[in-house]
Amino acid sequence: MATVLVVEDDEYVRSAIIQELSRRQHAVRSAGRALDALREITQNPPDVVVLDLGLPDLDGSEALKMVRSVSSVPVIVATARDNEAEIVRLLEAGADDYLVKPFSGDHLNARLDAVLRRARAAAPPSVLHVGGLSVDLNRREAAVEGAPLSLTRREFDLLAYLAVRADRVVSRKELLTEVWQQSYGDDQTIDVHLSWLRRKLGESASAPRYLHTVRGVGVMLITPS
Repeated sequence: MATVLVVEDDEYVRSAIIQELSRRQHAVRSAGRALDALREITQNPPDVVVLDLGLPDLDGSEALKMVRSVSSVPVIVATARDNEAEIVRLLEAGADDYLVKPFSGDHLNARLDAVLRRARAAAPPSVLHVGGLSVDLNRREAAVEGAPLSLTRREFDLLAYLAVRADRVVSRKELLTEVWQQSYGDDQTIDVHLSWLRRKLGESASAPRYLHTVRGVGVMLITPS
């Protein structure tokens, strides 16, 4: 059983999908607008999202980008746009799979099971520990030696991304692409957020404990010695 968020503005289609998934013992929540879906994803993270592209308040492709800026939840795009170039673009933008409307309940369930299998196989532990630092990916909370850290959304995203890859150097280009969802940009943005994050971790660039800069390469989160 999984928790599925169905994002679909057509009440008839939404009801049919909910009925089908509920019949298969999934816990289903729903939203008819992109912004409502984003609120659900951040406040009550589901296991997977079924995202219709034809939403009234925001184009589905834009909604997908916004989802990816706040969450790595698996997303299955449901679209009537049976166009190979469009589908490739959506997959490159962060969709994990797609369904072309109309689709059967069996087809939906098969795609859902496949995405969940991949996600569960690749998923890191929900709470990561790097020395005295703990990062709860589900609750979006972090603490050092048990003391909670007050982090902005972007600071948490940056810390979590590095924690999942602890003891590995992560390039600035990778951070810009994966955390900021930008293909290009100014390194100063990353430096500013790293500086704020270091301050909250009780360290500095000249005396690092967790966050170490590898000159000319990137940044690495390590266990303090």
